[in-house]
Amino acid sequence: MDFIQIIKTIIFGIVEGITEWLPISSTGHMILLDEFFGLQASGFTAEFVELFIVVIQFGAILAVVVLFWNKLWPFCAKKEEYFIKKDTWSLWFHILVSCIPFGVAGVLFDDKIEEFIVGDTRSIIVASMLIFYGILFIVIEKGVIKHRERIRNVAGISYLLAFVIGCIQVLAMVPGTSRSGVSIIGMMLLGCTRVVSAEYSFFLAIPAMAGSSLMSVMKYEGSLGGGEIGALVIGLVVSFIVSLFAIKFLVGYVKKHNFVVFGWYRIALGIVVLACVFAGVI
Repeated sequence: MDFIQIIKTIIFGIVEGITEWLPISSTGHMILLDEFFGLQASGFTAEFVELFIVVIQFGAILAVVVLFWNKLWPFCAKKEEYFIKKDTWSLWFHILVSCIPFGVAGVLFDDKIEEFIVGDTRSIIVASMLIFYGILFIVIEKGVIKHRERIRNVAGISYLLAFVIGCIQVLAMVPGTSRSGVSIIGMMLLGCTRVVSAEYSFFLAIPAMAGSSLMSVMKYEGSLGGGEIGALVIGLVVSFIVSLFAIKFLVGYVKKHNFVVFGWYRIALGIVVLACVFAGVI
């Protein structure tokens, strides 16, 4: 790897680590980043760049596991004996139920969506989703759409609610939607607090993003050389480190603030993407 390739992979890792957890769409940011700091221009193939963008998400997953280890690890040592934490197992079963709709939809429609959403169409759809969900965030937080906060901890999520949340998460298959963003919006409308919505969206990311990374690796038909492996390692490590800070920031932020600022940011970014499309930059 040369110096330019290293710098670009670091930048991609930073952007992934930030945007994957904030409800502002990592896809929208990656499209802009790829246009102005494209990895292909540095010698990587288009197929590898597609793989790279998905696989570095695994670094972000590891950050969730590290930060929420006590809540996610179902075993505990006490007096030199291990016992099972029933609440944690229950949480994992709820997460799996939430992932069923997303997994089924991914297997059935992922390739079809990729074939349909290409070129300018992809950029316009990304911009539209950024703006639409940005407006939705503002509308919800301003109280235009009424919702009552009934569920104040993750343990209060029923299996039925977990499944409905999973169905809502399927909307994230459309680029620009933001998996965390649509999950948070849906959960707030279903009666969850901001903190519960954000935390559960983190947990949902573990199987969802791990599955996406695995599918991308399985579909990749090229061969990985030393430069490609180095780029993946750098991207994963940077994404992991930045995600640690991004997740901590969001958890602390939602305890005192609402999501309005993210709504305005999405709208602004969507307008920038549209302007770039019509100006011929993208």
